[in-house]
Amino acid sequence: MAKRKIRVLFAAFEAVPFMKTGGLGDVAGSLPQALLETGIELRVMLPKFRTIPEKYRKKMTHVTDFNVSLGWRNLYCGVDKLRHKGVIYYFIDNEYYFDRDRPYGYFDDGERMAFFSKAIVESLQYLPGFTCDVLHCNDWHTALAPVFLREFYQGIPLYENVKAVMTVHNLKFQGRMSDYVLGDILGLSDNPAAAAQLRSGYGTVNFMQGGLCYSDVLTTVSPTYAEEIKDPFYGEHMEGIFRRRSDILHGILNGIDTEHFDPASETDLPANFTASDRSGKAACKAAVQRELGLIEDPDVPLIVMIGRLTSQKGLDLVRHVLGELLTHPIQLAVLGTGDAEYENLVKDYALGSGGKMSAQIRFDEALSHRMYAGADMLLMPSLFEPCGLAQMIAMRYGTLPVVRETGGLKDSVIPYNKYTGEGTGFCFADYNAHTMMFTLLAAADLYRNDPGAWNKLMDNAMAQDFSWARAARDYAAIYEQLHPERKRTV
Repeated sequence: MAKRKIRVLFAAFEAVPFMKTGGLGDVAGSLPQALLETGIELRVMLPKFRTIPEKYRKKMTHVTDFNVSLGWRNLYCGVDKLRHKGVIYYFIDNEYYFDRDRPYGYFDDGERMAFFSKAIVESLQYLPGFTCDVLHCNDWHTALAPVFLREFYQGIPLYENVKAVMTVHNLKFQGRMSDYVLGDILGLSDNPAAAAQLRSGYGTVNFMQGGLCYSDVLTTVSPTYAEEIKDPFYGEHMEGIFRRRSDILHGILNGIDTEHFDPASETDLPANFTASDRSGKAACKAAVQRELGLIEDPDVPLIVMIGRLTSQKGLDLVRHVLGELLTHPIQLAVLGTGDAEYENLVKDYALGSGGKMSAQIRFDEALSHRMYAGADMLLMPSLFEPCGLAQMIAMRYGTLPVVRETGGLKDSVIPYNKYTGEGTGFCFADYNAHTMMFTLLAAADLYRNDPGAWNKLMDNAMAQDFSWARAARDYAAIYEQLHPERKRTV
């Protein structure tokens, strides 16, 4: 009898274009399409938020409904279905938990995530024509699903062969709750083994920890970060688990949507350009300099920072040398929001810069594309960076990243070698403000004084493959290892 394809249910709390608050939404919105192309039969499960655009809500069809037990509760759960760009999406419907103005930030978030995780597992027996082989969970919002799978559903034939994969996108957010939830919500207070694996310190349980302990495979979003999180500096108190389970821990570098970030075809750019004909990039630079109130000068290197303004992103390094940096012949443009101290810092320096610096304190995706297209360099001096997307996006536009060697930045940016001309950007290792500044100024000198070398680096950067196809192949190989009896390719 012919083997059927591996069937994967990919569970996340957000996904483009239905809901996005951060990088998880980008991953969950792009990776599934790439996985389908590897021969995996994959479907995605999300909450049915009130804020999902109406154009998608009205296309959903009702699949089934059932009740979910959660502690002493017996709760309604509906499942709606939508096909988008070839991917089948299921939406878990419960108005009490998901009919709200925003996805996160409520007093009962722990209960909401527990319900979603339990509903994911319960739904596996109600999805017509889809018998799950691999349950792929993402971050703490779905981390209880592997716990529920093992503790409540073993012995049921449908669930016996379901394997769990847990991907950590942001280790800082772990879902720490009072251990009161063990009994009241999770129904596990009388299970010593489960309680021991969920408890994290006195009086608390940790949802992420549960997922890390109960899953068959652990992944994170870059190879270097997979090694870093075994160390206390990066491990967020989970390093012991990652060391203990290192044999099943994999680092898979994220990709980007290369159709969405494409200087050759975007209609909103001042001019289009390609790797072989970059003449349009000069027009993009001039246009963005005018738009941001900078002095219009093609010979001055334009450096951009795009993203959250937080210490994790290296803003404390920038703070120490920003005044000194602006005495040099460079321009700096910042786009993003974050901590008030850093927002005020960049606004104050921009006001007094005389056209050398611009601070745009907002989220503006269209402007970010114009900045990527018009800039010469992207500065990303992160303290830690599980993967990072901005450096990959920048290289698509021939904008060279200047990064600290950590996490996904180290894995995706090849440092410039002045002897061979190799490289796709500029890197420094020490978390030191002046080391950052000297690396940035050395790059600026190369831009001004050696256009041949600079253009070679742009060629290298734009030739990099950051599509999701590469990551999808790695995930598909993991699924295949978990179920070697199943067929992967069409």
